[in-house]
Amino acid sequence: MGHTMNIKHRPIFDTAKVEKHYSEKDGVPVKYVCTSAPNMGTSSADIFYRETPHPEFGNRYFGLYMNPFADDAQIMIANADKIEDLDFDMVEVNEQLHYSQNRWDYYQVSEDLAIDGGRAYLKMAGNDLKNVNVVRLRVKDGEFVKESVDSV
Repeated sequence: MGHTMNIKHRPIFDTAKVEKHYSEKDGVPVKYVCTSAPNMGTSSADIFYRETPHPEFGNRYFGLYMNPFADDAQIMIANADKIEDLDFDMVEVNEQLHYSQNRWDYYQVSEDLAIDGGRAYLKMAGNDLKNVNVVRLRVKDGEFVKESVDSV
């Protein structure tokens, strides 16, 4: 397991309850990783990880999200193994890393900085962009690992 990074997450669900439910149901530890579109799309899911592949479906990551087309609050589950193939371009503000969850997630990080684009791209808006520290991370075995560090 890697070290814990100070990453600001904005989950959809109570991740502790989901971890407990699926850990007990599946008989293996399940942990929250992030909230993101598990592709380059526009719908976010809370992404969870288990070390061993699911015995029926074969995936190690799954995403929980609200069905945008249902009239009631319908929770959906999907294979999210693609999350390891995607870049997380994060911005650092006050020693905390922030990320846009999906292509249409315009996120106001601070009074002076907003980000957008999810896994598809990083778009920033603000007054002092030349001093913004951008960190590229990827998910590997349920943990964020550093890809590169650049100043924009």
